[in-house]
Amino acid sequence: MSQFIDRRAFLNQSLQTALAVGAGTALTQVAEAAPHPASIPAQQGEWRVKKSVMWAMLPSNLSFEDRFKLAKDVGFAGVEIDPVHEEDKALEFRRASDKVGIPVQSIIYGGWHAPLSDPDPKVQEAGMEDVKKALQCAKWVGADNILLVPAVVTPKVRYHEAYTRSQANIRKLIPTAEKHNVLILVEEVWNKFLLSPLEFAHYIDEFKHPLIQAYFDIGNVVLFAYPEDWIRTLGKRIRKVHLKDFKRGNSQFVNLREGDVDWKEVRKAFMEVGFTSFMNTELGGGDEAYLRDVSQRVDKIIAGV
Repeated sequence: MSQFIDRRAFLNQSLQTALAVGAGTALTQVAEAAPHPASIPAQQGEWRVKKSVMWAMLPSNLSFEDRFKLAKDVGFAGVEIDPVHEEDKALEFRRASDKVGIPVQSIIYGGWHAPLSDPDPKVQEAGMEDVKKALQCAKWVGADNILLVPAVVTPKVRYHEAYTRSQANIRKLIPTAEKHNVLILVEEVWNKFLLSPLEFAHYIDEFKHPLIQAYFDIGNVVLFAYPEDWIRTLGKRIRKVHLKDFKRGNSQFVNLREGDVDWKEVRKAFMEVGFTSFMNTELGGGDEAYLRDVSQRVDKIIAGV
């Protein structure tokens, strides 16, 4: 995976502590601002959403062009990659993408290695420099967003410090995002931060900037919440989605449609809020048969069957 973050190793850990967060008046107002299901047409007909695959899921023994071809052949309409810092390497992605006709539509940056919430200014600065490089990479390959883990709460970083420090540093990154016209999408992960959809929405809204929005990971909230609830609260803030499933009984991520996600309710919620962008599979890698099966599982989720 990326030199910055081994997401898959992290996702395989079990979360053992219960998560809870209080919601104040401002957060309640966020929920009240979300679209009410009754005001939106019933979920009938086709859901026009796009499906994408993480680059690390594709066989590494294939050439760049052949990996793009395989992704397209098994039914994906986009690819999500880790950031690359060299322009030549980025342009190699771009050329193969353009030739095959399937875009690199997202950069999965992360941020665990140098959190913007770290108490050490040098670590913060290193993190911001790497975010800037990821934004540049997105511009090179034609992606419209990067994924950011905004903060990490630790024994040495209190919650309010993670909140204020990460926001301050993200604000410093907005000029670079504007320069490249690339979204910075904050994702909820197991970082002991943004533990409710109310707070997540409020955190995003406080930036008051169209380039700072949300990346929603369905599987990451299943242990302690219901994805459809988060979707309805976050609403239009959600610009990209990670597709994962999770089994509460043994606290582990599983293949799509084999866990405890209520996919029909998730689909209904996404349609209510008008989500039609890319949904990215974030699973283990495999061969063509495996990838085709994953693609077909996504098709069933999209179709509501």
